[in-house]
Amino acid sequence: MNTDNTNTEKIKVPTMAEYMAQGKKPEVLFWVGCAGSFDDRAKKITKAFVKLLTKAKVDYAVLGTEESCTGDPAKRSGNEFLFQMQAAMNIEVLNGYEVKKIVTACPHCFNTIKNEYPELGGNYEVVHHTQFLKSLMEEGRLRVEGGKFKGKRITFHDPCYLGRANDEYEAPRDLLRKLEVELLEMRKCKSQGLCCGAGGGQMFKEPEKGNKDVNVLRTEQALETKPEAIAAGCPFCNTMMTDGVKNKNKENEVEVLDVAEMIAQAQDL
Repeated sequence: MNTDNTNTEKIKVPTMAEYMAQGKKPEVLFWVGCAGSFDDRAKKITKAFVKLLTKAKVDYAVLGTEESCTGDPAKRSGNEFLFQMQAAMNIEVLNGYEVKKIVTACPHCFNTIKNEYPELGGNYEVVHHTQFLKSLMEEGRLRVEGGKFKGKRITFHDPCYLGRANDEYEAPRDLLRKLEVELLEMRKCKSQGLCCGAGGGQMFKEPEKGNKDVNVLRTEQALETKPEAIAAGCPFCNTMMTDGVKNKNKENEVEVLDVAEMIAQAQDL
């Protein structure tokens, strides 16, 4: 795919097929995920992350049309057979390219490939994009200091499959601190965090009857901190929190942004 940056320059995103044709292997495979590939809002996260990879001179590639759904929604919805079919197809492609390291901006993809593919023959080093960006900064390949979010009130929503499922709470917060924001914690955060309402396949169906939608409840907790922006690290969380902000008629006051988008915007990428 090609992505546009602010000065309309095209960024060429290489595929694994192109690398193999040249007899080369990239440093890392960027697993884009269904949301990052097809959802208009999540595509902006994909573009922001690609710009950061390019700026840091990371040698990366994507699968392109060879990438399929990890099978997470099928498994969470109870269709184990479909999950194993989807997983087996992906593992065959990944192993065919001898992939060793995978980075993804979707905690659902991250969790599934990291924890559920090994028993099906898919063994890879899998990192979330906030972990990868943090490592790039630690290695001096990417520098971020302040920027447009410096001093702004920001609260971070912990994605379930990054936080409670994989015990990663600090990488996204460390990145936000690099932006010199005023980091505000919700009363339910980290290991006590509340789901955005999209997990378990709920993203793709209407909610059951109840007193309040989960995403609205979670957004209310975020708004209690009086933030100027809600930071997220998952495309599903981004959608649910954005809908929650709209439900509260706060879309003109509070932005919902992925951490990668915030870093890219701070650098005017």
